[in-house]
This record gives sequence, C-alpha cells and structure tokens, in this order.
Amino acid sequence: MITDPFFYLVAVPAVLIYGIGKGGLGGALGVVAVPLISLTTHPATAAAVLLPLLCLMDLFAVAWHHRYVCWRQIRQLIPGALLGVALAGLLMARAPTWLLTGFIGIASILFCLHHWFSPPVPARAGGLGQGTLWGTLTGLFSTTIHAGGAPASMYLLPQQLEKRLLVGTMAVLFALVNLMKLVPYTLLGQLNPGNLQTSLMLVPLVPVGVWLGVWLVRTASQRLIYRLCYGLLFLSGLHFLQLSLRTWW
Repeated sequence: MITDPFFYLVAVPAVLIYGIGKGGLGGALGVVAVPLISLTTHPATAAAVLLPLLCLMDLFAVAWHHRYVCWRQIRQLIPGALLGVALAGLLMARAPTWLLTGFIGIASILFCLHHWFSPPVPARAGGLGQGTLWGTLTGLFSTTIHAGGAPASMYLLPQQLEKRLLVGTMAVLFALVNLMKLVPYTLLGQLNPGNLQTSLMLVPLVPVGVWLGVWLVRTASQRLIYRLCYGLLFLSGLHFLQLSLRTWW
C-alpha cells in the first residue's frame, strides 16, 4: 500500500476530476488522472490504482444512463477495443520506463492540441472498419493511461447521436472496456494487494466526484473547468516528455 502523503495530495484531485467527468462534464476530463498520479509513482502503478475506481464509477454511470444506448455503435467499437487492450498489455509488459513515460507525455500533449485546435467535426456515418480503427485506439489509450474518451469521441461524435444516447453509449462502452482491462492488469501483477489497498483508500472519493460532476454541470463554467484541466495536462505532458528524453539519452 502506498503511504507517501504526496501521492495522496495528487491522487485525491485526480480521482475527483475523473469522477467529475463521469458525472456529466465529459469523459475527456479523465485523461489528466494518470499523468497527475504518475508524478508521484510509476505510471503502471498509477493506472493500476485507478482501474478499480473506474469500474466503480462505471456502475454509477451505467445505472444512470443504461436506458439510452446505441448498441450498433457498441458492436462496431468493441472488437477493436479488445485488440487495443491486448496490444496495450504487451506494451506495458515489455516497454522500458522511459518509453512508457514518453508515450504518456506525447499522448497528453496530442490530446491537448486536438482539444484546442481541432475543427468542428462533420457529420458522417460510421462503419465496422472505422469502428475497429477507433476502437483499437480507444482500447490502447484506455488501457495505458485511462484516456480512451478522446478516440472514442472522435468516432462517436460524427454519428450525431442524440445527447442522452451519446452519454449512455459512452457509459456502457467504457464499462465493458474497463472490465477487459482487468485481464492484462491481473496478468501483469498490477492488481496486487498493495495497489488494491491504495485503491480502497480512495473509494470514498468516487461518489463525491460523480456528485460534483452533476453539480458543476448545472452551476459552473464548463469552459473554465476544461481550460484548467487541459492546461494542467499539457504541463504534465511536457514534464513526462522531458523526463523520458533525459532518461533515454
């Protein structure tokens, strides 16, 4: 079990941010969680501590939104997501630390640049080929840094789903993906008693974060919250990229 106070100083806001995203401000907020916690521990440990908490958050999200799900989109994304989870498991098993931190740094920066500079997404119909491609990226990024919301959104947003249908589809999709992720994390020994005890310490934050998301979506400026979170994510990405390059050289 992790006892470093600095870890909890960083982990508490990270878990709350992820819960806020699940509560209604968008799954993309969760991309900041692993980079933040990785400032205090190994990236694989940070992701492992978060995974049981995400599964618990999924219970809240699915219970809230299960009546509005586009199962056709789920069927198109899940095969690729399964492939992405498997590829991510191989990456995490064999990649040296500098490569994993570099991957987190580059992914964090790219997510920020996409959020800041991407043009409006035109409407288009999705197919199995595109679903497999974006599903693979969803599984890959979701498994390594719990940031599958961005690639999933890139596929689902052009489908122009009704708002409740979009939210419900995302909730069920990531409930399934997070269950898949339990397999590689278990095989890699990341869901060990120490990490699970650390997760247990953070469990009370789950309903608080989700409730904050529901409250903030009604009262706070969503634009301001996203600006703060993505600014923090960009700085974290630069830090990890610099650390990776320094270790590699």
